[in-house]
Amino acid sequence: MTARAADRARYDRATAHLDAPLALVDLEAFDANADDLVRRAGGKPIRVASKSVRCRTLLERVLAKDGFAGIMSFTLAESLWLARSGFEDILLAYPSADRGAFAELAADPKLAAAVTVMVDDVAQLDLIDAARGEGGEVIRVCLELDTALKLLGGRLRVGALRSPLHSPAQVVDVARAVVRRPGFKLVGIMAYEGHIAGVGDAVAGRPFRSRAIRLMQAAARRELAERRAAVVRAVRAVAPDLEYVNGGGTGSVQHTAAEDAVTEIAAGSGLYVPRLFDNYTSFSGRPAALFAQPVVRRPGVGIVTVLGGGYPASGAAGPDRLPVPYLPEGLRYDPQEGPGEVQTPLIGSPADDLLIGDKVWFRHAKAGELCERFDVLHLVEGDAVTATVPTYRGEGRTFL
Repeated sequence: MTARAADRARYDRATAHLDAPLALVDLEAFDANADDLVRRAGGKPIRVASKSVRCRTLLERVLAKDGFAGIMSFTLAESLWLARSGFEDILLAYPSADRGAFAELAADPKLAAAVTVMVDDVAQLDLIDAARGEGGEVIRVCLELDTALKLLGGRLRVGALRSPLHSPAQVVDVARAVVRRPGFKLVGIMAYEGHIAGVGDAVAGRPFRSRAIRLMQAAARRELAERRAAVVRAVRAVAPDLEYVNGGGTGSVQHTAAEDAVTEIAAGSGLYVPRLFDNYTSFSGRPAALFAQPVVRRPGVGIVTVLGGGYPASGAAGPDRLPVPYLPEGLRYDPQEGPGEVQTPLIGSPADDLLIGDKVWFRHAKAGELCERFDVLHLVEGDAVTATVPTYRGEGRTFL
């Protein structure tokens, strides 16, 4: 029996009393993935990206482990909710225009001490000031550095369109604006190198593309390490009490941790290891989060149909954004239909061994987005479900 077949047998036994659709997290795999992230971070703390987990129980579990400290959140409303739930040191990774939440933040000393907001434009400070009302609490601020690799005099850009702050001078200009402005405190710098951390460099069946990605990423790492160090030196001259410099992501943990200027690493997807993180030369993780759909039809030889399953991930539309049938091994989509909103035909010889009501296990393309489809996660240890815990959605929280 292969390792994957053994996992399928465990998951089927563990959930035999449960009807699909359902989602589970294999805690042994989750913990092993967490340990591997800590190993790759080389002693630097890991801030957990909540958007890649979206379950308070699992956030608590990973933050209880040595090597993890703090949360990187994705909306201001989520940040306030987590702070009120007892989480501390929450860095909001994206600028917000939630005026109501800013008013709450500025009026509550506990929230203001726990939450740091992201800024890359003085206009964002104006919005916060206009929203704060009578709230006089000091707002903690982090600046985001654009990590994109720019070539050919800036005509070619590789990297996400995020912050407009690319050069040390641009970052320092905004840093000075924060430092001079009453009601704000500059505490951090963040730089997420998504073109390195979030792009696999070993694309199956694409050796030339994989080689090109590795060359691009090597050049991007060198350029960013030098520029990030310069930015940190310049900002520390303006704000000597800077608390942290955050960088990285699951796919670049060990490379980013090697930079002296970086004090902590961000990661989250590496806990669940969705399918987009299969294609890396620098690490391999264990799939920890899966969902099951029930077989409801057998249209013909070598074909079964499962209920639902059309859960595409965000990003540029393409086959890599689709979930993949994982267990039993050997199933694939009908190219004429793909994964459907209410039914999904699956083709392959394993279909002939599946009965009505059997489960087919899938892996989502991205990590936390799976939790937007399910109210609960069944936590599996060995061949038993040992707990069933709510996702954000299960707690009535759909932040985006």
